[in-house]
Amino acid sequence: MEGDKGTVCVTGGTGFIASWLIKRLLEEGYSVRTTVRADPENKRDLSFLTSLPGATGKLEIFCADLSDPDSFDAAIKGSTGVFHVATPVDFGNKEPEEIITERAISGTLGILKACMKSKTVKRVVYTSSASAVVFNGQDLDTMDESFWSDVDFVREKINPDFGSYIISKTLTERAALEFGAQHGLDVVTVIPSLVVGPFICPKFPGSVRSSLALLLGNRYGFSFLKTPIVHVDDVARAHIFLHEYSDAKERYNCSSHIMSLEKLSELLRAKYPEFPIPTPESIAEIKGLERPGLSSKKLLNTGFKFNYGVEEMFDDAINCCKEKGYL
Repeated sequence: MEGDKGTVCVTGGTGFIASWLIKRLLEEGYSVRTTVRADPENKRDLSFLTSLPGATGKLEIFCADLSDPDSFDAAIKGSTGVFHVATPVDFGNKEPEEIITERAISGTLGILKACMKSKTVKRVVYTSSASAVVFNGQDLDTMDESFWSDVDFVREKINPDFGSYIISKTLTERAALEFGAQHGLDVVTVIPSLVVGPFICPKFPGSVRSSLALLLGNRYGFSFLKTPIVHVDDVARAHIFLHEYSDAKERYNCSSHIMSLEKLSELLRAKYPEFPIPTPESIAEIKGLERPGLSSKKLLNTGFKFNYGVEEMFDDAINCCKEKGYL
């Protein structure tokens, strides 16, 4: 564990990426404040955070909610950096798209205003998503940070169960960057692709569940025929790297590989014969979505390096799922 690197705030600390980011920040010598939603009945077990190495005396937990943008002031006050990872997720399409988007934007702007008020925050790193880049109807193999998802295209072509998330991530990232530019606040965004790997949060992360569709027999997940992927630890490291890299500006794609369903079937069948994984031949006829890759050239040009290959991503995810009883 390194020496004291100062105090930073991570929003949405119980989530997949945020909890792994907290683990990483503590390992690298930061004091961390994190926000979680209020739990009036005290039913939530946060020991997966409080028992992390280095957490004693270095991790503080605050209650805050995107529905109440002013609730983040206390956690942010005195922090030198803020990692805004929290996001509303409603894949069941239970709420109207406008409500989800409004909550995400107003919550984010409230957090950015708290950063301005603090007078101590030097940079905000916002966690966006490949969803804010690739859904624009353009037939390309790879997209860089100059591409944005098209809200009208999403409304017209994408299943509403996912469409509201895509739209909220796209419009919230735009709003965060615009606020930073208008108010002289240093805002940088990290754009991960599908995040795979181990997890310390108690909930089974949706992206890990999606990545393991072949093992879990989740045929709905087979429709993602080709998708860019990245290891959760590389995503956390990219957040910290861009917090520390003085010349960081605006958007950074964070994706290390692209994987087809057939190639993944070959890999997993060879390594995990105990699972009834469909053969490449049996899934060759499946129709579905081929997502473009994300070019991470801008991130790599800063000197950042990805540490994990495809096999490590899936080995880490599968071993973690076995330990936690999901497989």
